[in-house]
Amino acid sequence: MDDLIDDLFILRLIRAGDRLAFKHLFELYFAPLCRFVHLYIKKPEAAEDIVLDIFTGFWEKRETLQIQVTIKAYLFQSARNRALNYLRDNEHFVPTNDFSSLERFENDDTLETRELQRLIQEAILSLPPKCQDIFNKSRMENLSNKDIADQMNIGVKAVEGHISRALKHIRAYLGDAYHYLW
Repeated sequence: MDDLIDDLFILRLIRAGDRLAFKHLFELYFAPLCRFVHLYIKKPEAAEDIVLDIFTGFWEKRETLQIQVTIKAYLFQSARNRALNYLRDNEHFVPTNDFSSLERFENDDTLETRELQRLIQEAILSLPPKCQDIFNKSRMENLSNKDIADQMNIGVKAVEGHISRALKHIRAYLGDAYHYLW
């Protein structure tokens, strides 16, 4: 809840044109976003350009931005989308159902990605069964909270609570090594 209040305050300042608030946001997230984009794109310069574009767009559209989640989640989702667009536009995009061509892209960086995926899977498997089920429906099956609530005969708030607990658990499980993901 504190993150959301802080985000609302920072967003209000940025919308009002406060350059110091924007600078704080930039300094807080620039390096983690670059590392995150670099997981997708193996070119550091391109990753930095993408992140700079995200911040430029954020500043230019600050008055009309509709952020439904935390600023952090918004920035990382933007980074993921831009990285995937970059891969698509530069013909390095591999559809997720076509893993046969992945072998030629494997290198040391993919070891880190695979290790991260393994750790996340371990964290998910260590969740209580109901929480695990709800989290998987949300993140793996891309169901809305309402759809999950309807399927499981529980309230939407209960679904949100389970997802929140799952994310906190995964964060704690991963530790500080992957803090830039959150």
